[in-house]
Amino acid sequence: MVSLSGPTTEKAMKVEPSLKLNINYFILVQVFLLTICAHETCSSGFNHLPGPVQMDNHVGSIFPELSPIGSPQPFLPLIAPSPLTPFTNISIPKLSGLCTLNFTAAESLMSVTATDCWAAFAPVLANVICCPQLEATLTILIGQSSKYTDKLALNGTLSKLCLSDMEQILMGQGANDSLKQICSIHSSNLTEASCPVKDVNEFQSLVDTSKLLAACEKIDPVKECYDQICQNAITEAATRIASKSSDLLLLDGPHILPEHSTRVDDCRSIVLRWLASELDPSHAKKVLRGLSNCNVNKVCPLDFPDTRHVAKGCGNRISNKTACCGAMESYLSHLQKQSFITNLQALDCTETLAMKLKELNVTEDVYTLCHISLKDFSLQVGNQGAGCLLPSLPSDATFDETTGISFLCDLNDNIPAPWPSTCQLAVSSCNKSVNIPALPAAATGQSCLHDDNVVLFLLVAISLVLLILM
Repeated sequence: MVSLSGPTTEKAMKVEPSLKLNINYFILVQVFLLTICAHETCSSGFNHLPGPVQMDNHVGSIFPELSPIGSPQPFLPLIAPSPLTPFTNISIPKLSGLCTLNFTAAESLMSVTATDCWAAFAPVLANVICCPQLEATLTILIGQSSKYTDKLALNGTLSKLCLSDMEQILMGQGANDSLKQICSIHSSNLTEASCPVKDVNEFQSLVDTSKLLAACEKIDPVKECYDQICQNAITEAATRIASKSSDLLLLDGPHILPEHSTRVDDCRSIVLRWLASELDPSHAKKVLRGLSNCNVNKVCPLDFPDTRHVAKGCGNRISNKTACCGAMESYLSHLQKQSFITNLQALDCTETLAMKLKELNVTEDVYTLCHISLKDFSLQVGNQGAGCLLPSLPSDATFDETTGISFLCDLNDNIPAPWPSTCQLAVSSCNKSVNIPALPAAATGQSCLHDDNVVLFLLVAISLVLLILM
């Protein structure tokens, strides 16, 4: 099942078309068999765009106009859902019986995590959705258990048992069986590591907990990324408990000596667990996901292969536009097989690639020349400019018993990829006049695909996802 939806602005100004992918095993198999031949005849290209998109205005020299995110407004489904039973709870987990974490009390949280890390999509949603949710869940489970154990960390034995138990529970609900590898989670992540404090009473005697809770009890997911009120309070608390060892020098603000950064990072995990113990799980999740998203959107998660063949076609003065754009298309096709990314990550990715090309004497704006947009850097779900940009605010996949797994994916924002000037600030730098995090503003007035093209587009789109994931 696929449905179209569009986020509305906070002022209810404009509906933007989006794609909400709802896929279950029955549809996946059928679609793949029906469309594999159609896929072989499809061609992808960047010349499908009519040209540079006109913006209402520009902020600075690199940030396109962005609009606040709103609640998606669903349209009617285009294909009827499969009558097959849900694939969750597909196995009974074999638990150790020794883990002290209360998984039952966090049943709803675990269910969301299993959906966010669903087997097929976990690798391509890892950076934005799956891993942040998994890390938040672990933090909350340990934080909540500290109410009864008075410990903000597990010992080495329990950490291995509890991580294994959590894996079993999530896999039993359809999650990927390689989450530890996908999200680089180790049993040591559940311990205190190098932090010298793990007892709740000791933590509360060293830290101004009232100040910490006031700064982090409620965070604005946009303002926090700029002002870092909660993040600074966490760093201050982490530095204080790390300084229990007399060799750590306390400094004002977030400045930490490099040799002590690892210990402070480990203590930051202790601080987050204490915060999670003071908030109910759903509230704690919002805070933790909001904090992690500030870091997620700062860095492009893609791996960039060698750019020399692009430089050969586009370097110095471009004599052959077709050859240059062909080289760019070929290069981007490698990036498009990696993962879904947010619009803000896409901005970072455009700058990263531009800087690599400039180092090889590509001085002309090849993004404009070849009509490349932000969504061309994300995983593709179709052959007609259907790159998918995820929301840069925290989001989750959803599960419905009849329609399967869904996640919000924006296909229609043809925001041109910005080519940075030599004096440009990094995309990750903070510009308070830009509404970040947010979804890109709609670049066209089109509302959705024409009905007679929808089914063909859907079949090709899902088959491409399959080919990438298989």
